[in-house]
Amino acid sequence: MKFIHLFKLSTRTFRSRTRRTFLTVFGVAIGIGAVLFLVSLGYGLQKMMLEQITTSEALLTLDVTSPKAEIISLSPDITKEISEIENVEEVSPLIVLGGQVTLGDLTSDTSIFSCYPSYFRLGGIFPSKGEFFEKETEQKIILSTALLKTFDLEPNQAIGKKVKFSLFLPKKTEEVEEIEIIQREEDYLISGIIEDNITPFAYLPLGTLEDLNLENFSQVKVKVSNSQFIEEVRDKIISMGFLVSSLSETVDEANKIFGAIKIILAVFGLVALFVAAIGLANTMTVALLERTNEIGVMKAIGGADKDIGRMFLIESSLIGFFGGIGGILLGQGGAMVFNGGLNILAQSLGGQTVDIFYSPLWFLLFIIIFATLVGFLSGFFPARKASKMNPLEALRYK
Repeated sequence: MKFIHLFKLSTRTFRSRTRRTFLTVFGVAIGIGAVLFLVSLGYGLQKMMLEQITTSEALLTLDVTSPKAEIISLSPDITKEISEIENVEEVSPLIVLGGQVTLGDLTSDTSIFSCYPSYFRLGGIFPSKGEFFEKETEQKIILSTALLKTFDLEPNQAIGKKVKFSLFLPKKTEEVEEIEIIQREEDYLISGIIEDNITPFAYLPLGTLEDLNLENFSQVKVKVSNSQFIEEVRDKIISMGFLVSSLSETVDEANKIFGAIKIILAVFGLVALFVAAIGLANTMTVALLERTNEIGVMKAIGGADKDIGRMFLIESSLIGFFGGIGGILLGQGGAMVFNGGLNILAQSLGGQTVDIFYSPLWFLLFIIIFATLVGFLSGFFPARKASKMNPLEALRYK
């Protein structure tokens, strides 16, 4: 039998049993939509988290710290030595000091982070408002939102204001370790804000503190030229006595966790899809009983067993296919409604809008193929039974 004739026979129930077929497709669509909604939630949460903590350059960056500054320190000479390691592309140091920031008549204790502009790029750090300093000697400062709260300022109000700061420098003597307070008289312009409502801190250019002759760095970010050299460079730095960590390790662990979350969410969705598959198998079984006489006639006039089986398989696969298309529409629509409602709530509470759903194109294509496969498998046994049916018994069936 030609495929076009087989296809017309397979789709006849779409016209003759429209309501039943629609309900079956809708049942499959609900199951597929549930899978898509829940797995897209997992993908969206994963994407949102990774976008917050990493960039492509940050994934190639190692964080180097000293286990004990008394034993081995991250001095400028050591930093230069690290920069000369094969496959190291760039290094960017950071100094962490205690200090105070003064804005007008208000003064607040805070952590002072001093670095070069490249540190933000290698660390995957972005301002929520304003911009970072671009030169290592310009008198600009970056504040966290937690520090702004101590001055009772909103980010938009803080940009462009000027502050002064003082540093607490540890100073060792023969007897005790003392703290020397260095008051800087220069005004620093607030050029950017970093979203952090927990820790008060400020970033300022390292080049503006060169007169203090600071010898020990708190941390050095080391960018490797290619991901395949990360392990090699890490081992070399560790052999020098330093502690090394990388954001790529954190991302790998996060991906493993979100992988498990997506599987758990998919299982919940598959329960609905399993129920829909049972409904589809039941529909195909009913169709088999309704068309038993028709099958007998087809076989009596020379219809091949494989053509009769294919007729049922095409019908069930089409139901699965349309169920997959409908499931994508339901899942995406449900995600848009849920995400929109969440953002309205977030805005009413003063928060930021987010997109917690994400569906990769390959996943949508997989959903359609998977739904079609579910339809195929649901119709397999009714198709097999139809193909093996005795034509005489089929003709006598009422």
